[in-house]
Amino acid sequence: MAHEIPDLLAEVRTGTGKGAARQARREGYVPGIIYGDGKEPTPIKLKYYYLLKRLKAGRFLQTLFNVKIEGGEEVHVICRGVQRDVVKDLPTHVDFMRIHDESRINLFIHVDFINHEASPGLKRGGTLTVVRPEVELEVVAGDIPDHITVDLTGKQIGDVIHINDVDLPKGAKPTIARNFVIANIAAPTGLAASE
Repeated sequence: MAHEIPDLLAEVRTGTGKGAARQARREGYVPGIIYGDGKEPTPIKLKYYYLLKRLKAGRFLQTLFNVKIEGGEEVHVICRGVQRDVVKDLPTHVDFMRIHDESRINLFIHVDFINHEASPGLKRGGTLTVVRPEVELEVVAGDIPDHITVDLTGKQIGDVIHINDVDLPKGAKPTIARNFVIANIAAPTGLAASE
């Protein structure tokens, strides 16, 4: 399930604080910081449109990146926050956290539902009600799953799918200890009313 780590190109940002951040924005960059792993924080800047393209591709906060900083350093990071302009909703600052491939981190992982046609409940007109389109899991940084899969084969109207019913990828476990609901198959409104 894990895939190769995508590269993210960055440059070292000289100076910190509001003035340096504004200067970077004027030059067409988004300022950012890489922190953690017991090392000094590294101020960086990313090209604005390059970052915007990555953000629009989706799953930015769930992806482990290999940041290549001009001047040689390469670091594995996970994005911990994107600050956005209140009015324009465009990125103004990015926070990255350094991690090892063996580190365990909490991430929201997308839930995929397959085999809709093999579910008798859906064939009879039932509706798949997704309670959690994403599930927070504790995963190993070097092996982040792209998604988790829920098989709907044999599911009837009234069936409830819990987290314990799903085969989680190796090394992944839910951050919440209880057996929470991911989805259910609800009766169509006409059938529910007649009963």
